[in-house]
Amino acid sequence: MNHSSLVKEVLDEYSGLTRSRMLAYLPEKEPKAYLYDIARDYPLRGGRGLRPSICIANAKAMGGSESAAILSAVSIELMHNALLIHDDVEDESELRRGKGTLNELHGIPVAVNVGDTLILMSFKPLMDNLEQLGSGLTFRILKETMRTSWETAEGQAMELGWRKDNVFSLNERDYLRMVAKKTAWLTIIHPLRVGALIAGKDDATLDALLKIGLFLGAAFQIQDDLLNLTGDPAKYGKELNGDIAEGKRTLMLIRLFKQATKVEKLELEKIFFKSREARVEDISRVRAMMEDHHCIEYARAVAHGMAGAALHEYEQVSEYRGSDRDAKFIEGLIHWVIERN
Repeated sequence: MNHSSLVKEVLDEYSGLTRSRMLAYLPEKEPKAYLYDIARDYPLRGGRGLRPSICIANAKAMGGSESAAILSAVSIELMHNALLIHDDVEDESELRRGKGTLNELHGIPVAVNVGDTLILMSFKPLMDNLEQLGSGLTFRILKETMRTSWETAEGQAMELGWRKDNVFSLNERDYLRMVAKKTAWLTIIHPLRVGALIAGKDDATLDALLKIGLFLGAAFQIQDDLLNLTGDPAKYGKELNGDIAEGKRTLMLIRLFKQATKVEKLELEKIFFKSREARVEDISRVRAMMEDHHCIEYARAVAHGMAGAALHEYEQVSEYRGSDRDAKFIEGLIHWVIERN
């Protein structure tokens, strides 16, 4: 089985298990119309289930069990869906997983409250870990969750601040620092480390996983940003070119600011001082400049470099040596992240 097939198989299996257990944490009670029915929307729309699958797979790859990891996986998925709701509000997005965002369907105040509620819900399965994992390990996983929450909030603040203040003087290091916090922690580092903790691994292993996660998280986000420009409209499920409309400082845009001529820089500044609605008319112009300065090819090369570094760090982890299916899934993810469309 090639790595793409294995990744799809494991994602289907573990995301299905997570979704099944997650239903118990999505109550059907009042107020249904304004809270609990809406809170079920994003989680039940599906998605790949990448984050909970990494948690379960890494626990098993390192000697733990699926049953010991499942509640932490549920928590991770609930937290992810909560932050998707908040992201959609902050970005004024209209589509999520092929359907209207909660802010479009129900308005911003309701969407924010539902996102807050899902964050609260995400701590219930972690507390329910007490019975099986004991107080020491449960507390350690809670600490990891708190750290991830802080890292994510700080990364999101950096991205929002750059857009708010129309910062044009960023470099690749700034972008990678933001992505490490905003994306890498929640998407890769946290589920890897929680899985390892459940399997009883020590700080040395956790540090090694941090390195893998930083590189793989960067590759994941760059590829995500590339898909926003080049993805198949039938598969993408969000707004193509939405990052340009929103003024997000992607690696491609940062590269463009750096490579553009003086005249182009003045033009770009005028474009990005416009409102989101007015900027939509300029998307094709920004895309043309990106192509002229080879920004997309540059970002793709950086993503491949980050994935290569992640693979190198993966090969240093003794627990991943051998033919274990779950370890091979983690390895396969490194290839899949930059091949997905």
